[in-house]
Amino acid sequence: MVGTGNFSYIFRREFKVYFISPIAYIVISVFLILTGWFFFSTFFLYNQAQMRDFFSLLPIIFSFIIPTVTMRLFSEEFNTGSYEILATLPVTFGEIIAGKFLAAVSFVAMMLLPTLSYAVFIAFLGDLDWGPVIGGYIGAILLGGAFSAVGIFASALTRNQIIAFIVGMIICIALTLIDKLLFFLPESMLGFFQYIGADYHFQNVARGVLDSRDLLYFVSLIFIALFGAHLVVEEKK
Repeated sequence: MVGTGNFSYIFRREFKVYFISPIAYIVISVFLILTGWFFFSTFFLYNQAQMRDFFSLLPIIFSFIIPTVTMRLFSEEFNTGSYEILATLPVTFGEIIAGKFLAAVSFVAMMLLPTLSYAVFIAFLGDLDWGPVIGGYIGAILLGGAFSAVGIFASALTRNQIIAFIVGMIICIALTLIDKLLFFLPESMLGFFQYIGADYHFQNVARGVLDSRDLLYFVSLIFIALFGAHLVVEEKK
């Protein structure tokens, strides 16, 4: 069972660490430059008051950005030996993983916050439909949570942050692109591989339609990845 006090301590500890080092500011800056550049370089060409292009780019950008956010969460602790100290505290593996996961998702939410200015800017220029925008941000948090869980799993596998980043990035890219490669697969397998594609479910939510199948997918992916991380760190005890 996850205790609120210990969980809160782990969350506050991890979230604070993000902003002590310059990495957080570099990651947020790179994210805003990438999304701003790709979005506004095509926005004026189409002359349409919508954020569809921004949300269509988000899964592939998240595939690179979020593993950099999560790569240190366990691997740095293993490398410096601080995990042994953490393990001696009266906290469970579940509290450690849940605290680190919430810290990563909160960081992703803070990273997305400045992009709300894009929607406000577009609303001044035209008649923006806010339904898909709200759906897009809900989908972005769900996708950010799923990729954060994958990144935590990758970080739990190794004490090397670069390896953790590469493993997390490969899994996230595979989940993003798998539904784009369906033409290589036999027809009988199309439904399965389309369902495991993160981009397929994200784009459904980003259209402003909250389907229980899409929500179930993200919750299941988060649970599987965090449970995998739990098994790995328990093995390293």
